[in-house]
Amino acid sequence: MKKNVVLLSLVAALGLSACDKPDTQATSSAAATPDKVYKVGVDNTYPPFEFTKDGQLVGIDVDLINAIAKDQGFKINIEQMDFSGIIPAMQAGMLDVGMGGMSITDKRKETVDFSEAYFAAGVSLVVANDNDNIASLDDLSGKKVVVKNGTVGASFADKNTEEYGYSIIQVSDSASMFQEVTNGTADALMEDYPVISYAIATGGLKLKTVGERLTGDNYGISVLKDKNDELLKMINDGLANLKENGEYDKIIDAYLD
Repeated sequence: MKKNVVLLSLVAALGLSACDKPDTQATSSAAATPDKVYKVGVDNTYPPFEFTKDGQLVGIDVDLINAIAKDQGFKINIEQMDFSGIIPAMQAGMLDVGMGGMSITDKRKETVDFSEAYFAAGVSLVVANDNDNIASLDDLSGKKVVVKNGTVGASFADKNTEEYGYSIIQVSDSASMFQEVTNGTADALMEDYPVISYAIATGGLKLKTVGERLTGDNYGISVLKDKNDELLKMINDGLANLKENGEYDKIIDAYLD
């Protein structure tokens, strides 16, 4: 009888051990998640959101994603590339996160999921300082407008070409776009308001914004659609925490005083 009791006790103990095992594995898996290094794609020619200063990549987006990662306890590796290549790189599995002053648009939502908006932007029309002939879209008939590939400004320009009668010049980076107007190769450019305002204020560009903002878009942080719900939640939670504790305002104020 004692032998039977011992056997039953042993079976029960083994049974409990077997039941406990999946939970232990789940806990280990969850604990390992923060060790994953998420790859973040940015465009390094987009001040004040990302640019190189004294050999270091800096900017609002750079500081923001680093602060979010620290707040949520995950690791990141920032990779620099042309803006138009960020979403394709995400689709190819080369990136987990896309930034670069990326406007939240319905078209992009077909491919990526966005975080809560973190910056109110909008596209501005920009001309040379000495150009008093262009004050709005209505003055662009027969003119040349330069845009940067893959941006909201480029999309807006393309959609409105026929209505306003201008032609488009496409370039791959902001510096080339600014140079086209400064040199007189193009009559105007379309660029996100905070970016061009910062460039004019700090870069000594002989450019000026004219008229009202052409769009009212917001920037968001993107992940591949329906693939990274957990990562997106961490990004949103971190962003909310930074806004609540004042760190978000410190980052913005450091570049847009």
